[in-house]
Amino acid sequence: MAQYDYDRDLGFWELPRPIKGKEKEWHVVARVTNRQIPFGYRVHPEDDRLLEPITEELEALEVAKRHLKQYSYREVALWLSKTTDRYISHMGLHKRIKIEQKRKKSAAIKRKLARRLEETLSQIKKLEEGRIGSYSTSED
Repeated sequence: MAQYDYDRDLGFWELPRPIKGKEKEWHVVARVTNRQIPFGYRVHPEDDRLLEPITEELEALEVAKRHLKQYSYREVALWLSKTTDRYISHMGLHKRIKIEQKRKKSAAIKRKLARRLEETLSQIKKLEEGRIGSYSTSED
């Protein structure tokens, strides 16, 4: 089996920089009881229970997510490691992406359920107010 020479073929890894027009705001995160520091964060200098975002790494991770549509996890993880000078394995990248997708999907479902709840409550209110001889509570 032939060994793939990544150093020789890095010419196609010249990727455009992230678009700076719409800046994202990265927030300080509370550290969970985990010894592994997530990619894109470092321990806060004053408080070791907080994680401080590293903007360059998080922006590179966003670019890497877009490149996963075209390249494999191994190739993108290698590019990300060389770009940011911080190692991330292909499985670490895979887990990070899957967890973010799961959280995004969960948040979308909860927003949809909240919207449906608001619509239902407004319909109930409209029905109760439109009823003749409606039951009134002591608060009314």
